[in-house]
Amino acid sequence: MKDSNEPASRREAEANMPFEIDPASVRTEYELLHLMRRLISRYGFAHFMIARLPLADEQRFSERLVLSNWPAELVQQYDAGETFQTSELVERLRQTKLPVTGGPELMEPAGRGAGKAAVIRLPPHAGMGHFAVLLHTTYGEPFVAVLSGTRDEPAGAERATLYLALLQLFECLERTFDAGSGAREKLSSREVECLRWAAAGKSSDEIAIILGISAYTVSSYFKSATRKLDAVNRMQAIARAMRMKLI
Repeated sequence: MKDSNEPASRREAEANMPFEIDPASVRTEYELLHLMRRLISRYGFAHFMIARLPLADEQRFSERLVLSNWPAELVQQYDAGETFQTSELVERLRQTKLPVTGGPELMEPAGRGAGKAAVIRLPPHAGMGHFAVLLHTTYGEPFVAVLSGTRDEPAGAERATLYLALLQLFECLERTFDAGSGAREKLSSREVECLRWAAAGKSSDEIAIILGISAYTVSSYFKSATRKLDAVNRMQAIARAMRMKLI
């Protein structure tokens, strides 16, 4: 009869092994998503997220978000409550280059005094802990990478391994930014206008009125811009256009 602890021992041994990544071999966001899912599966996390670090109130959380497996409704809740940009997590990341760890309180507004009412913690993060690091592009733009789950807080060698893995994965992500830079010259002025107005919260019908064209034509511009930006939908096209400073 096999030892009942064997599966647990095998998982522990796998967790202590380096997470091998070859940044040069990753060319698309799809490949990067696959690697991120492998990472959280190996180390017992449930969710991951990479987003541009909030510097001001210039954008909603969903527009800062670059890569994640967060449920759409959770992203919408953070948008509605403007919770992320004022969170303890973001405040602490601004003050250190080391990993930041903690429980659900990291997603609450920073500086919440004892006399203030408790913030309703958004599911599924209500009972989760977080491991977060601050990362920068080659040009110095700050991003935050967060792993979330109900597992114990990473420590020792595992903490260092996770930091290195996220750094390598972020380098892969930055390569996908560069790969899409050709769209800067390919997008037409009309496509850029449609994306800019959509980023400002305008619907296709409203954009049609503003630009003096039909809603069908607006939709066509969105489809072509989405294709040129190698995006899967309008929201991702807007996010990529923002990253590339097209809008």
